[in-house]
Amino acid sequence: MSDMSSNIFLSLVQFSGDALKRMDANLGIHGISFTEYQVLHHLSLSPTSTMPRIELARCVGLTASGVTRLLAPMEKMGMVVKESHPRDARMSLVKLSEAGERIYSESSTTVAHVASGFLDSLSKVQREALARLF
Repeated sequence: MSDMSSNIFLSLVQFSGDALKRMDANLGIHGISFTEYQVLHHLSLSPTSTMPRIELARCVGLTASGVTRLLAPMEKMGMVVKESHPRDARMSLVKLSEAGERIYSESSTTVAHVASGFLDSLSKVQREALARLF
């Protein structure tokens, strides 16, 4: 890896860490972390608001056991509901509850505000270039 590549990578990791800390701090007013927000987000994108637990783990970058530990308090708080798969008893499904939909909707405004704050220092051309990368 060249020095420039290393510097870019390290800067991205630093930016990511700073963004996650700020996002977690701001989402605290909704009683959730950014990882929990990501779970709600991915479930909300599903046409049935339901996903297999293993697929949800992949989407948020956790192991199967990691997402299980994350989901347990979310289920107790009523944000998600565990369901059985209709055709495969080995597969566990996670469904977004009405309370989860409400928390997701309210917290999405916070996420948009914090994200804008991070990107405000970039010009429109820079933001467009960044969007093309991802």
